[in-house]
Amino acid sequence: MTRGETAGTTGCRTRPVPQRLLAAATRLFADQGYDRTSVQEIVAAAGVTKGALYHYFGSKDDLLHEVYARVLRLQQERLDAFAEADAPVERRLRDAAADVVVTSIENLDDTKIFFRSMHQLGPEKRKQVRAERRRYHERFRALIEEGQRTGVFSTATPADLVVDYHFGSVHHLSSWYRPDGRLTPRQVADHLADLLLRALRP
Repeated sequence: MTRGETAGTTGCRTRPVPQRLLAAATRLFADQGYDRTSVQEIVAAAGVTKGALYHYFGSKDDLLHEVYARVLRLQQERLDAFAEADAPVERRLRDAAADVVVTSIENLDDTKIFFRSMHQLGPEKRKQVRAERRRYHERFRALIEEGQRTGVFSTATPADLVVDYHFGSVHHLSSWYRPDGRLTPRQVADHLADLLLRALRP
């Protein structure tokens, strides 16, 4: 879901209740902050009752978790598809590196909320999110290690540091990227993917 879609569909009463709640929560968390947004504001924006929220999510904490988890699920599915594709490892890595940039930009509010508010998740949900992120990073790192083993990529820099280098850039997108800026999401993705591959050239 993009920023524009979130803003434009928060009040749409034809969408399923969970989607309406997530859209409302995303908009409010992004604009006001998680801690300054009340459950009453969320249900009012979604046009539902508190009972409906607690039926689907249980708590505001559950909503915060799902805002980020849905993006991570999407990115994991796409990374798995790239990793398993019948293509040279350099192509698979580049596609994966560009895709995580595009999907992060397309879900900029979600990622901004997460990095600003992850510390406010309960211990169990924080542990769950960290495990999900670790799985993603390990699959991404496995592509780099495959290329290093086969001599396609340089081994001068450890794969872990290469992963941190790329995702450090991805995690900062929400602090500077603007939809009306000079670069499109695809252009940003191409630049960052090219930087990653240049760092791995033998």
